[in-house]
Amino acid sequence: MCRKTSEGPFDDREDTVSAPNRAIDLSGEQITLGPVGDRVTRIAGAIGVLGLVATALLGMQGGVEGQARAMNSYLVAFCFFLSIMLGALFFTLIQHVTRAGWSVVLRRFAEAIAANAPLMAVLALPILVPIALGRDLLYVWTSSEALAHDHLMAGKVGFLNPTFFLIRMVVYFGAWSLMGSWFFRKSVEQDTSGDPNLTVKMQSASAPGLFVFAITLTFASLDLLMSLEPNWFSTMFGVYFFAGSALAFFATLPIVSYFTQKAGRLVGLISREHYHDMGKFVFAFIVFWAYIAFSQYMLYWYANIPEETVWFLRRQTGQWESLSWLLLFGHFIVPFLALISRIPKRAKGTLIVGAFWMLLMHYADLYYVAMPHLSEGVIPLSLMDLTAMLGVGGFFVASVATRLRNRSLVPQRDPRLHESLAFENF
Repeated sequence: MCRKTSEGPFDDREDTVSAPNRAIDLSGEQITLGPVGDRVTRIAGAIGVLGLVATALLGMQGGVEGQARAMNSYLVAFCFFLSIMLGALFFTLIQHVTRAGWSVVLRRFAEAIAANAPLMAVLALPILVPIALGRDLLYVWTSSEALAHDHLMAGKVGFLNPTFFLIRMVVYFGAWSLMGSWFFRKSVEQDTSGDPNLTVKMQSASAPGLFVFAITLTFASLDLLMSLEPNWFSTMFGVYFFAGSALAFFATLPIVSYFTQKAGRLVGLISREHYHDMGKFVFAFIVFWAYIAFSQYMLYWYANIPEETVWFLRRQTGQWESLSWLLLFGHFIVPFLALISRIPKRAKGTLIVGAFWMLLMHYADLYYVAMPHLSEGVIPLSLMDLTAMLGVGGFFVASVATRLRNRSLVPQRDPRLHESLAFENF
């Protein structure tokens, strides 16, 4: 629970502006990245280039099989950072639709990460181009030979075909790019104009934006991940991916806040109260992810229908069973017990360690989803898993740093900034 200790000029009860907006004196704070942003961009960009080049070279050494393995490593890395971007977009939308005041000082980070959608569209090309060229390096349903020998897969060809798949990808990334870029642009515009009506516009757009977000995220998760094993299906898979995406972003947010403050920025603006609420969101989505994961598993276990249980049986065989247990304890039980108390949520060091751990578990979760179809009973770890993460992650971080380099790290003329700076938890 929280309380407001000050009232800003913006009326929370109606979408109206009750008084002119005014800027808060932030002259005593470093609110732009400046040279730090340049340094992060250079280092992260170089890591991104080296990572992607290394992944491509390692893949080509193994022939067609090596290329397919590289594509799967790249898909997991791509979905990892895509999920963080989608979690940031969700955070931006939900803060506006609920007219939240506590999070204003943190919202620019989410807006900047959500605006990475165009970059993710470009980084999707290594996945999409082979499909457009008719190469079945990643998805078995793109192979005409596989379709000829599998009637279940052939029955889904009206939906799972290269042309329709590519059209859907254009729609997904188009919608995410439009929303992410628009909210970031309007928020930055308000830094200069101080127009509180921009807040009203963002609030009005956030409700339909959430509807579009829910539809596109659900279908994108089915296309990118669930269709790796096209004979299996789950009506809960989209919610499962959403839970992981939200958790990944809420784990990323305190890490970004912490290192921003370590660099001497926003030192007096992001308080222990904000870290406490970030910890609450991490804890909440740990529980939500576990609830969805268990619900999906329980329903298939109870029904015991072969075409439904095969997906889980593959993940309970050989080395994959160990990863299943790791997710049970590492993704839920241990962090649940670690964060259930108020104390660790308010301790920066503990929260940051927990946030890094949850990002590691999120990667393990995506690996658990995407990789077992490649190797029955054996976890196919490869150096390409690391190089692909460095490649995609390098460009992802460099893009965010570039976007924030010369812009304010906080929405400095948002009508609710006063409330955010005075925010306290009970």
